[in-house]
Amino acid sequence: MFAATQYDIGTMIIIQGKLVREDVLEEEFACHLEACKGACCWEGDWGAPLEDEELKVLKREYPNIRPFLSEEGQKAIDEHGPYAYYEEPKENGTLLLKNGACAFLSRDENGIARCGIERAFEAGATPFPKPVSCHLYPVRAAQDPQTGLEMLVYDRWDICAAACRKGQKEGVPLHQFVKNGLIRKYGAAWFEELEAAARHLAEKKASAQEER
Repeated sequence: MFAATQYDIGTMIIIQGKLVREDVLEEEFACHLEACKGACCWEGDWGAPLEDEELKVLKREYPNIRPFLSEEGQKAIDEHGPYAYYEEPKENGTLLLKNGACAFLSRDENGIARCGIERAFEAGATPFPKPVSCHLYPVRAAQDPQTGLEMLVYDRWDICAAACRKGQKEGVPLHQFVKNGLIRKYGAAWFEELEAAARHLAEKKASAQEER
């Protein structure tokens, strides 16, 4: 699920032709599902963005994923398909229910929203883990309007306030929190370069503080 957002482009670095905003490397984040109950699965303006290849995958894998969804989600997808086109972002995304929740949302015994696709993957029912946009969240891939290059930005959302506090408490860098998603999308070599850039920024920041 994603909300309409205006990005402050800020300071960027470039890794193998991809722009990365520096706060992706500098901020800390760790999901706190006990606090938010998985609100990102039902809050927002449109479904999770899907890459072209993911449209085919979702159609193919839906029969394997279906048992892990709510009855409402099953009914909606059976009738309308697993995704929809959203006019404002001009992209395909996961189907939403009438109440605005993602059709792939399911809840565990504690009432926490879980991705039904991810649950199916964990059970070995499908090789598809979940949309890469969800795997990356709260980092979001967008297009830089000035250069046309793909860029990665930190999509700040008030429903993730507890995750920000938990990340700061545990010292979890944002880019490390989404490491698996970044490697899945860009590869291990790309991520190694990103880590090197993060270390350089940290050293530069520490040096500047010592000089004060």
